[in-house]
Amino acid sequence: MNKAILAEVVAEKLGVPKKQAEEYLEALVDSITNAMVKGDTVTITGFGAFIPKYRSARMGVNPQNPKERIEVPAVVIPKFKAGKALKDALKTVDAKAVSNETNEL
Repeated sequence: MNKAILAEVVAEKLGVPKKQAEEYLEALVDSITNAMVKGDTVTITGFGAFIPKYRSARMGVNPQNPKERIEVPAVVIPKFKAGKALKDALKTVDAKAVSNETNEL
């Protein structure tokens, strides 16, 4: 499901125009992004938590010249930790069916 389809689902569920649902989604994504940029964790109870995670600088290998070592700079990456309600909902899904669908993509 992409953002456009998600907007359609939200619009139908809330009984609002698709354009308004797109604005809601954009506001949600912007709010989560801005909070994470500030270093805050965003928790949506039952769904999960969006966590900014610091990854230290390290030495790596240049893939084009495996003998050459390069420094990989420190970065902050987004991490998502699923909440209990989301995990419980996914327990009811047939894992084999989902695995087959993703393999076909």
